[in-house]
Amino acid sequence: MIPRCIKAFLVTGVLMATSPAFAKPSLQIAYAGSMGVVMDRYLGPAFCKAHGCVYEGQGQGAYGLAHRIAGHALTTDVFISITPGPILVLKKAGLLTKATPVASTQMVMAYSPTGPYANLFRRASRGGMPWYKVLMTQGVTLGRTDPQTDPQGQNIVFTFQLAERYYNQPHLVAKILGPLRNASQIFTEPSLLARLEAGQIAASLSYLSAIRSLHLPYIKLPSEINLSDPRLTESWYHHAHLTLMHQGKPQVVRPQPLVFYATVPKDAPRPRLGLAFIHFMQSAQGQKMFQATGYSKPLGAPLR
Repeated sequence: MIPRCIKAFLVTGVLMATSPAFAKPSLQIAYAGSMGVVMDRYLGPAFCKAHGCVYEGQGQGAYGLAHRIAGHALTTDVFISITPGPILVLKKAGLLTKATPVASTQMVMAYSPTGPYANLFRRASRGGMPWYKVLMTQGVTLGRTDPQTDPQGQNIVFTFQLAERYYNQPHLVAKILGPLRNASQIFTEPSLLARLEAGQIAASLSYLSAIRSLHLPYIKLPSEINLSDPRLTESWYHHAHLTLMHQGKPQVVRPQPLVFYATVPKDAPRPRLGLAFIHFMQSAQGQKMFQATGYSKPLGAPLR
């Protein structure tokens, strides 16, 4: 039999180990939905394994997340956005500390490897026909995200606007995309590439980082179209623009370089842990994980 004093010691030890004071802290990350693979499979788990925390990631459209954070409907230790736009939402709300570039990417035309039009896309990738002509083929379905809430949805439209100008193809946007918020084309960001993988849609413009992460085939686009070159921002990319409604008022939005920014909001529950995660993403180990999943090195300066 176990002496009573030892029993008491064991019970106390169990209670202490399972009490909130001894529980692992949670690391909450809200990130642009296209980053799901690198965040949920690599960066988040690796960081928490080393720092003794529990990783909790949430991927959605970056503008939608930014407005939830700004409206105090969502608290997170780190917010990671694609392009500066969603970061500025936090700045206007007084929640921005500093946003640090952690990676970059470019737009590509991705297609389903198993769909009935895969051979046409392969032909286009070899220069046998223009990629936009494939999208005009009867039966080809294009998927995209909502430009009202998601930077990727905006960047898809910008890419087509620039392609219309670059290839001298009048009305290309109207022929392929239809109305800005075409319900037959718009899906949530986390489900878009899953539909592409499954062959439920034939093609989508997406970030190279996300496409490489999932090992999907794609067609590279010229730098004048793919939004990758900060040197072209003022001279070329700003030929594209959208007018979106924000708080009941029209707002003109223009393309921005495809850089991923990370910030610890001022109301973050665990700001020190969040800052440590940003430092991890900037480290050699973190950058190696980014590069292994198709991301390029970070570009530009921090946003304040």
